Order: sequence, then structure tokens, then C-alpha cells
Amino acid sequence: MEDKRRTARNLVAKLSSVSERTRNEALAELRLISRQDPESRPLIADAGAVPYLSETLYSSSPAIQENAAATLLNLSITSRDSLMSTRGLLDALSHALSNSASQGAVQSCAATLHSILIADESSRPIIGSKRDILYTLLSIIGDEHAPARSIKDALKALFGIALYQLNRASLVGLGAVPALMSLIVRDARKGIVEDATAVLAQIAGCEESEEAMRKAGGLEVLGDLLDEKTAASTRMRENAVGALLNLARCGGERGRKEVREMGVKVMDVIREVGENGSPKGKAKAVELLKFVVDGNENENEVRELRLKFNSMDDFIDHSI
Repeated sequence: MEDKRRTARNLVAKLSSVSERTRNEALAELRLISRQDPESRPLIADAGAVPYLSETLYSSSPAIQENAAATLLNLSITSRDSLMSTRGLLDALSHALSNSASQGAVQSCAATLHSILIADESSRPIIGSKRDILYTLLSIIGDEHAPARSIKDALKALFGIALYQLNRASLVGLGAVPALMSLIVRDARKGIVEDATAVLAQIAGCEESEEAMRKAGGLEVLGDLLDEKTAASTRMRENAVGALLNLARCGGERGRKEVREMGVKVMDVIREVGENGSPKGKAKAVELLKFVVDGNENENEVRELRLKFNSMDDFIDHSI
């Protein structure tokens, strides 16, 4: 371990060399070591690498930016505190996200944000307050020419940001709902649509999302995902159920009425999610079904729905 610590210190010291070649060689070596040797990651961070790596994200060389971003991503797995305590790191990540000519650097920066956000709840309001980061991530998912991996990494970062409720209104204000809807409708890649619907389900959990969803035709898109005739995956359907449930929880009277009306149309698939989905998916489907049935003002329709499912109580007991 002492040899590894010594190696880390020597390489980090070379990052401040006056020789550009020495700096670049050390950076490439740090990227390799931090990827291949998990034990070396905290040693590299403790040796003071993060401030140098952060500064290097402003380099005019795409290759150097990519090495620095990839090394930060590797360090974020075990040394998130070192990253978040480094002054200017988020600004540097934002710069590389929006200015780097290297898609590898963009992907690593977005993945670094996701790594921090998922593991460190305290980072979510801090990162969410950086509107330039939010804007750039949304720009990436809205770029039809962006590589699939760049879109997926941006979606994962957005998901982590949306886990903090107060960030959701900011995302809505920056146009997240139409951007996500456009991606869901136009992209045929299963993994991307699944990630996009996961972000949408989180963002739906704020009152500002109701009007944005209405303008973007969000309920119709969610209804299509829950239509028996579509080939939506189980995860897409669970996310659609989660989005409808969050709209019901956070929306106004008009929004709740619209969710009920859509829920009646797709009850068979919601019920299927309640029976065969993941534990979280089942719980959300059951809650959504109760909301749809118990809030329906049409007595005849309610009677038919209850008869169709034998009884909601029996269904809920069976599902949970």
C-alpha cells in the first residue's frame, strides 16, 4: 500500500510540472491506475489530484480533457467528498459539458455528476442550484445528433438531480418536460426511453409539472406507454404509472381529474403492473388504481370497474 501511495504522490506532483509532456503522461497514468486499481483511488484523491484535474477540464485539448474527466469519474466512486469539497469543481464540470469537443469528456462529466448525486443526498441541492449544469444536460438530451451514451449519461445525471424535490421546479422551468417528451416519442432505443421516463416520473412530482405536462401532451404519451397495443417494456410502464401517480399527488383539481380519466382508459395495464411489476412498481400501481376508482364520480363506471376487478380490496391484498 505504501508503494501505491508513493506512486500516487509522484504522479500528482507531476501534474504541476512546467513540462506539458510530463503533465500529460502523468494524467494518462492516473487515468489508467484509477480505472484498474480501486485501492489507488482514495490515495490519488488524498494526494491532492482533484484540484489539478478540475483545472485541467478547461484545457483546449479534447484528449487532455477526456483523461481528466475520466480520472474524476473513477475517483468519484470512492472519493466523492474530495470532489465536492474542491472549489470550482462543478463550474469546471459544467464548462467541459458545454464546451468540450470530446464526447468522452462530456460523458465522463455527466457520469461523475450522477455518481455523486446518487450516493450523496447533500449534493443534490448544491448541484441543482447550478442552472448552467441543468441547462447543458437538457441540451444534450435534446440534441438529435448526440451519441446514445452521452444522452444516457445526461439522463442519469438529471435523474439524480430530480431526486431532490426542490430541483424539479427548476427543471420544469428550463423546459425539461417537452425535452423529455420529445425524446420519448422520437427515440426507439429501449434503454434511452426507459431512462427518460424515469426522469419524467420524478419531475412529475411537483405542482409546476401539471401545466407543462398538459402543454407537451404528456398524459397522452403516458397513456400510449400504458396501452396494451404498444410494445413498452415493464420498466417504461412502471415509470409511466409513477408519473401519473406523482401528477395525481401534486396536481390541482383539473390535473387529478385528467389523471383519473386517463387511468380509466389504461386500467388493465396498470393492474398488470400491480400484479407483475417490481415491488415499487406494484405499490405505485395499487395506489394509482385506488386513486382512479375511489375518485371516480360516475357511479355506474365505478360499479363496472369494481366488478371487473372482483373487488379492489381483493386485488390490493393479492398484489401486495
